[in-house]
Amino acid sequence: MRPANILHLGFKELSSLLRDPILLVLILYSFTVGVYAAATAMPDSLNKAPVAIVDEDGSPLSARIAAAFYPPHFLKPVMINQQEMDNRMDAGFDTFALNIPPDFQSDLLAGRLPAIQLNVDATRMSQAFTGNGYIQTIINNEVAEFVRRYRGDTETAVDLVLRARFNPSLTQTWFGSVMEVINNVTMLSIVLTGASLIREREHGTVEHLLVMPVTPFEIMTSKIWAMGLVVLISCALSLVVVVQGLLTVTIEGSLLLFFIGTGLHLFATTSMGIFMGTLARSMPQFGLMLMLVLLPLQMLSGGVTPRESMPVFVQTVMQAAPTTHFVALSQAILFRGGGIEVVWPQFFALIIIGTVLFLLALTRFRKTLSMMA
Repeated sequence: MRPANILHLGFKELSSLLRDPILLVLILYSFTVGVYAAATAMPDSLNKAPVAIVDEDGSPLSARIAAAFYPPHFLKPVMINQQEMDNRMDAGFDTFALNIPPDFQSDLLAGRLPAIQLNVDATRMSQAFTGNGYIQTIINNEVAEFVRRYRGDTETAVDLVLRARFNPSLTQTWFGSVMEVINNVTMLSIVLTGASLIREREHGTVEHLLVMPVTPFEIMTSKIWAMGLVVLISCALSLVVVVQGLLTVTIEGSLLLFFIGTGLHLFATTSMGIFMGTLARSMPQFGLMLMLVLLPLQMLSGGVTPRESMPVFVQTVMQAAPTTHFVALSQAILFRGGGIEVVWPQFFALIIIGTVLFLLALTRFRKTLSMMA
């Protein structure tokens, strides 16, 4: 192995990437607009949900309930009649339609337990699921205060003190932005290395490399360090400029420690990209293969849903995936400020997984080149 060959071949990979506008746009979009959109698209709470109210009672209590819906959780309620309710929901104008029946206040004061009908457009899943609980709480509070004839909190036997650690404001933007960066690191590292290998085959430059005094190890290593460096720099700029700058997300731990863990993860995923590139014969085939590999890696790694909620068999199998350990160390460092004493098991696991994937990819790469020679 000659380090000079690896260095020069890596620069060749970087120059080839600079001449590929599609991949450059993909990198730029993924770590800027993609991260910002993924973070801001995750609602922190119910926001501007449209509500319509059919007030058939016309009492002070029904007016009080209608006045309890206000921004930012809800838009100003639209007062409609019974005939308009179904038509408006069919047209998608309202997520919630509240029907207050006649004699609601008098029945309540008489102790007859009247009912209020709430119609929910369940096709708007996020608003429907969250807003249902909001509306129930609003109605219960307003009715209870009306019956007690004063506004105040009821005393409870136990005082629950809430201490939200690592995310004091409970904003989902913090979680969404960081997890999007983590997912993009995995995706682009596989895409760039696999695409560079397929591009060599499609352009016929692999044959040129075969007649040069370079080894398959040097060719593969150059692709890994070049594409890994591009993803690592993009990840760093995204965290500093987009996550910390535009989204004002607080990073608790050491960025240097996170980048070391990212480098170990890139060693594994770029090797995986090389291996997939040797299996695929064209970019469309590589794209189809990528969907079969990338979705399980991201969905089952613990970044979308907690691993504890998955079957034990899935948890055991995903221990062999580099994304599982990368997500764990990223959350520990960036969210909880963990040090090397916390994340060293994940670092060690990534070294083992990366080495195995590198050897598998190198074996397959050598076999592919020998078939072309």
